[in-house]
Amino acid sequence: MRKYSPVTDRRRLRFTPRLIPTLATVAAIAAFALLGRWQLDRADEKRALTAAFAATGPAVELPDDSGSLPRYQRVIARGRYDTRRQFLLDNRLHEGRTGVQVLTPLVLDGGGMVLVNRGWQPFGRTRQDLPDVAVPESPRRVAGKIDELPRAGIKLSATSSGGWPRLVNYPTMKDLEDLSGGRFHARVILLDAAEPDGYLRDWRLHGALPDRNLGYAIQWFAFAATAAAIWIALSLRRTGENAE
Repeated sequence: MRKYSPVTDRRRLRFTPRLIPTLATVAAIAAFALLGRWQLDRADEKRALTAAFAATGPAVELPDDSGSLPRYQRVIARGRYDTRRQFLLDNRLHEGRTGVQVLTPLVLDGGGMVLVNRGWQPFGRTRQDLPDVAVPESPRRVAGKIDELPRAGIKLSATSSGGWPRLVNYPTMKDLEDLSGGRFHARVILLDAAEPDGYLRDWRLHGALPDRNLGYAIQWFAFAATAAAIWIALSLRRTGENAE
């Protein structure tokens, strides 16, 4: 009887990949690699946002198009608050308590309007007990960082209560324009903590966690490596008398 020899068996392995599994593996590896690269790009974007949010550079005068400025750029705007058409962003949490963020239109001296987020206020005893958000309409200079309206993780239709101030839930800027009949800058101003006529302004960067994206990228690259290893293993076949 012939003795089993691992060396002999290894020598009888041949690498014979098949066309269809090879094409499928190449497609899978390419897809996994692209997804991993996309997650790395997302991590870079979030690191840049984190740095921009933490920056304390000089403020610039608000241009006619605030969308042309980088996100979280500090700006200065001059005008008067329009207290007749204020918005209350619903479902804003602070330390586990539900409240609203107050968006007040600022009628600019040079024309146009920009929404100023004056901070967080809690509800009263019930959700129908809205906070008092009155503010003088005297001329003023406001400073803060420009930002976008908060967006829901899942696309929701903006809901709104009647009357003013208007309670809204995840609106777009167009939603707010349709409700108020005005035209606003593309972005809002997060009022600096030192500015008057504001509420709780514990501004935080939400959703910018580059480490999570790095973890996802590693997973996708691991899937690509696993697909390659499986393809190699399935492409090795025994030949000769030990093929069985």
